[in-house]
Amino acid sequence: MTEKNISQKNETKNSYLAAFKDLENKIEDMFHNMWKKPFHHEKLSDTFSFSTLSKIPNIDVIDRNKEIFIKAELPGFDKDDLDISISNNQLVIKAKSCTEEKEEEGDYLKREIKKSEVYRSVLLPAEVEEDNIKTSYKNGVLKLTIPKQKKSQRKQIKVE
Repeated sequence: MTEKNISQKNETKNSYLAAFKDLENKIEDMFHNMWKKPFHHEKLSDTFSFSTLSKIPNIDVIDRNKEIFIKAELPGFDKDDLDISISNNQLVIKAKSCTEEKEEEGDYLKREIKKSEVYRSVLLPAEVEEDNIKTSYKNGVLKLTIPKQKKSQRKQIKVE
């Protein structure tokens, strides 16, 4: 190969590397921008609270031998605000609340409506008995104990 051919190959290689690096930077910027809060401006954030419109609650799923234990954080909701369902081994937790405050004094009227809604869907790690689920809800923490079907229970295997 001549020096000219080697030089051309190096230039082509460098241009591919530069294009790849540019693409990598664009993807990285896209991910950084995706996590920025919308309308993040002091005056607007004082007026509007976008965080209360829809949130994903924190959840723990623990796969035990004979059951699946789930703990979900749902602060600010009452027991009656919860909607929990299981279908095809998929657990769906929804919570929705709406409070309204009204103040009247002479010509002055103040009315505030607060709506909160959360939604979480989780595919369970085993087939479960949907009829024997134990639930509790205290201090904004939902706990579910869901028994596994016999065929889905974990069995320990000894190595000999």
